[in-house]
Amino acid sequence: MVANANLKALTDVGVSIWLDDLSRNRILSGGFDELIEDYGLVGATSNPTIFAKALSKEPEYDRQFDELAEAGVTTDRAARIITTDDVRDAADIFRNVYEQTGGVDGRVSLEVDPRLAHDTDKTVAEAIDLWKAVDRPNLMVKIPATLAGLLAITKAIAEGISVNVTLIFSVERYKAVMDAYLAGLEQGKAYGHDLASIESVASFFVSRVDAEIDKRLDAMQENHPLRGQAAIANARLAYAAYQEVLSSERWKALQAEGARAQRPLWASTGVKDKSYSDTRYVDELAAPNTVNTMPESTLQATADHADVRGDLVSGTAQASQKVFDDLAAAGIDLDDVFKHLEADGVDKFEKSWTELLDTVADRLG
Repeated sequence: MVANANLKALTDVGVSIWLDDLSRNRILSGGFDELIEDYGLVGATSNPTIFAKALSKEPEYDRQFDELAEAGVTTDRAARIITTDDVRDAADIFRNVYEQTGGVDGRVSLEVDPRLAHDTDKTVAEAIDLWKAVDRPNLMVKIPATLAGLLAITKAIAEGISVNVTLIFSVERYKAVMDAYLAGLEQGKAYGHDLASIESVASFFVSRVDAEIDKRLDAMQENHPLRGQAAIANARLAYAAYQEVLSSERWKALQAEGARAQRPLWASTGVKDKSYSDTRYVDELAAPNTVNTMPESTLQATADHADVRGDLVSGTAQASQKVFDDLAAAGIDLDDVFKHLEADGVDKFEKSWTELLDTVADRLG
């Protein structure tokens, strides 16, 4: 039972509330337990940026760093031991949610090394290693939706690994991600896996789309009328594509074998432009069978003053497509926008992973 009225309204629509944060302090302090109890939190996501920040600041890692240094563990190995330990412990906290929801929620995500984003085989190998290292059924391994990542998604799903596909920006790439998921389920069935044990979400990034397109609109005209419309329209078009896949015969055949739908997950839902409502990417994207992973500031804002008005996504494809037609007519090169966002997203995670490794190296002495 969700105590907060705004968050309950969101879950009543069919949105699963996840937290886009994970650290040892939050695990040991009972922070996750409080949010599960009071806010209806049912999952958590991590990424290299989140871990880099936690390892650089939190004293809760001191003892483990001392032990790893004494054992002579390499920097890369130490980083993986620490992050998999945190994710395993978080997965244990969410285990009751996982069981209560029949494996739909209670999920915790851990990312493959972002430096492997353009190498299919190494991504798959690391996904398998992380799955075995964490050894929890409610883990999701995060794989980026790069071109090399698409085949890695299929291969990981075929191995029975639950996958959180990250860094999706365009509807075109999202359709390719859904196809990769279905192909993985088909192969997994051929390998004899129980399809009902495999869960996946597709993390569609939201605020970064507005940030990039607004910047380009600002260069054309001050207070451009299309400003702030792209991200929500983009996500709504993605949801329409998701609904289309669910109505396909290919999906229905897999569903009959016990397969679960790959839910859209709205990521990057913290507002970057402070002139916008800080809950806009929650209020405007409430829809059945979706996940919204929020930074804590957005979660707290949602609890305090969200304006949840039911499902505002279903049936909006035509209006959303008009936004994109208008953007193209205004001179926005959408292909270039999405290409830039993907490259920038991979680059940011690579830099964060490097920062994490630098921090680990320093702490190991």
